[in-house]
Amino acid sequence: MREPNQFDLLRTRRFAPYFMVQVLGAFNDNLYKNGLVALIAFIPATLASTGLNQGLLINLCAGVFILPFFLFSSIAGQLADKYDKAALIRKVKIGEMVIMAFAAAALLFNSLTLMIVVLFLMGTQSTFFGPVKYGILPQHLDESELVGGNGMVELGTFLAILFGTIVGTQLILKTDGQALPLIIAILAVALFGYIASRKIPAAPPGDPDLEVSYNIIGETTRLIRYTKKNRVIFQAILGISWFWFMGATYLAQFPIYASEVLGGSGDVFTLLLAVFSIGIALGSALCEKLSGGMVEIGLVPFGVLGITIFGLDLYFATPDAPLGVDLGVWAFITSQGAWRVLMDILFIGLFGGFYIVPLYALIQQRSHRSKLARAIACNSVMNAIFMVMSAIVAGVMIYFGFSIAQMFLAMAIMNAVVAIYLFRLVPEFLMRFLIWLLIHTMYRVKKTGMQNIPEEGAVVVTANHVSFVDALIVGGCIRRPVRFVMYYKIFAIPVLNFIFRTARAIPIAGAKEDPEMFASAFTQMQAAINDGDVLCIFPEGQITHDGEMNPFKAGVIKLLEKTPAPVVPMALQGLWGSFFSRKGGPAFGKMPRRFNAKIGLNIGEPIAAEDVTLAVLEEKTLALRGDRL
Repeated sequence: MREPNQFDLLRTRRFAPYFMVQVLGAFNDNLYKNGLVALIAFIPATLASTGLNQGLLINLCAGVFILPFFLFSSIAGQLADKYDKAALIRKVKIGEMVIMAFAAAALLFNSLTLMIVVLFLMGTQSTFFGPVKYGILPQHLDESELVGGNGMVELGTFLAILFGTIVGTQLILKTDGQALPLIIAILAVALFGYIASRKIPAAPPGDPDLEVSYNIIGETTRLIRYTKKNRVIFQAILGISWFWFMGATYLAQFPIYASEVLGGSGDVFTLLLAVFSIGIALGSALCEKLSGGMVEIGLVPFGVLGITIFGLDLYFATPDAPLGVDLGVWAFITSQGAWRVLMDILFIGLFGGFYIVPLYALIQQRSHRSKLARAIACNSVMNAIFMVMSAIVAGVMIYFGFSIAQMFLAMAIMNAVVAIYLFRLVPEFLMRFLIWLLIHTMYRVKKTGMQNIPEEGAVVVTANHVSFVDALIVGGCIRRPVRFVMYYKIFAIPVLNFIFRTARAIPIAGAKEDPEMFASAFTQMQAAINDGDVLCIFPEGQITHDGEMNPFKAGVIKLLEKTPAPVVPMALQGLWGSFFSRKGGPAFGKMPRRFNAKIGLNIGEPIAAEDVTLAVLEEKTLALRGDRL
């Protein structure tokens, strides 16, 4: 049978109408915004009475759209936790129809001031949609669907940005600034978005008794302080906000980059946005495949690395002089060096998708359901702060004479610096990246029985011990964070020690070898079970020397007698003879057999604590392992 994938969600009522609302909303935002940008950048009459610089005005528009996210996100988050999210979405879409009526008036009367006011109103509408947009997903999707669902949202969003950009820009450029086609389009899309919103199933409030505070400054401060208590969530929010800082900087410069730096027409500007959007859409869609359906934050450093490398190359790929004058798409792409620019922009977007999707899924996974919308609102506030800062920083750079290529170079360097800072604060990101690299380069892991690991609550998992990376493979496959009990000498191995410490592994020694460490390990194991964690024990107590299982030791039974928990046996296959095993001599002392080797992780059904014996565990582990060592 075909395995389910994220695109199957489009066949379900719990996702499809919501997806259409999100896509149409993003499409309409960009239809209007990019129509306005095209008026400013390519229709001189729009600026005739203002005397303002094109670059400054475009960055001003970006700041105006983002400002409401800072002002109103705290209120939006409270409302999303207090009321049914599906009902709120319908109200937001009614608001969109009203705002688009004002936009139609602004375009008809060619009032730049009113057009910018409409941008502020659109930002306000998007502010109230944000916490609902991401907060509703965990209510309608299983945890195993979160990465795929978020990937689909980002895929749809950036494709909507792409087509909204193309249509909005072309409606202005191909009609010499005539407003009527754009007016008809924005009104029609707003109406279709409202119709789709009526099909979204109910999403009951997380905290219906919440007293909503309308003190913007006080509530925003409290919102940020509360979210900061969960370090991983807050650092994920900072990571997302930095992405939007970079993204806003790139997108705001593209019109001038296309026309003045590359020498292209408005169609070349559209092409740059299209390539960037396609990149993010592809990266978002690939996240589920690369992460195996789990919330894999190890993709975040991978994304940062790619953004930095291709961001640096974009600086060097930018031509010293324009490639021509008012070039069309074909003339541009056949110019020397154009393809390198396009590939850099594509891969910045692609790795951006790898970067941002796991962070959104992480916030949804680790936030308490009654507070999730407020965590998303905090994310909106921080995003807004960073994006307004982006507009300010870009404006300052332009004022002091930075070229756009130099701005791109600054973004790439700053991205590397911010990443180092973020990963030092939360080493879990880097730890998961190292695990992800291991199980996606040296090995291909076939997993069976993943459903036997409970989604929440304490559980002890046991496994045979074949190699020095058994813990990494198990931890990389199980969707929940795993705490490992391991021999202290393995715990101390360089590089691996960083991973084990970050994962809060528990080092242990024999009772006679180090009584204090042995007692401390048991205390930590009991605490892990009492805290509802997944605790992994290798009952053999040592790595096999001959490929066969060693007798299981009684420590796991003693632990269960004092702190009962269900036990899930599992078995690793195919690791005997690998670079990290002891076959043919000491581990690490021989060349790897091959990269991308196929190994297995078979997970058995849970056993109640009172039914666990060493004989039962050994028998089930052997059966799960089979003949494949």
